[in-house]
Amino acid sequence: MPKQMIQFDFQQNYVLENNRIKLIPLSEEHISDLLPFSMQEAEIWKYSLQQPIGEEKLKLYIANTLNKRKLGQEYAFVVFDKKSQEFAGSTRFYSIDFDNESLEIGYTWYGKNFQGTGLNKNCKFLLLAFAFEQLNIKRVGFQADSNNARSIAAMKSIGCTLEGVLRGYSKKPDGDRRDSAILSILQSEWFKTVKEMLLKKI
Repeated sequence: MPKQMIQFDFQQNYVLENNRIKLIPLSEEHISDLLPFSMQEAEIWKYSLQQPIGEEKLKLYIANTLNKRKLGQEYAFVVFDKKSQEFAGSTRFYSIDFDNESLEIGYTWYGKNFQGTGLNKNCKFLLLAFAFEQLNIKRVGFQADSNNARSIAAMKSIGCTLEGVLRGYSKKPDGDRRDSAILSILQSEWFKTVKEMLLKKI
């Protein structure tokens, strides 16, 4: 049964892990770990609203993320792949609203060598279990560019329900507007079907 909601401490370093991956709170120390992706794999941010391409943009990206953690708005992790013993990317909790018992998981990206390896399902399992079982969150939301078919398919494969598309919802780095696909998983769905389904996939 789900626990009563506990107060999430943004100052605490929560480490989430299983046999495949470890999610470690993002810090400035991880700039060097993530820099190869920033310098060599710019295409992984094709559909992203934030594109930390190049060392200076990566430093700013991390600084802004850490500032939002201090403000109690977001909590980001770096993803460490135990199988390869390498850092693989990053993800985070954001739009955290304890009054409405909801949050979103996003700003997720992985280096090309880690895509399609099962890493994402392990990552999402750890994040969802923490949100639903430790924080007693009732709804976890997800967003994607409506043109990003691969990302939307990945979200559906972990149990997300597509709720619709919000037109012109976000401003893209080039100044254009993005139509955003909105998906979610409810706590009731997690305990009824999604958790067991994801466990079988990882």
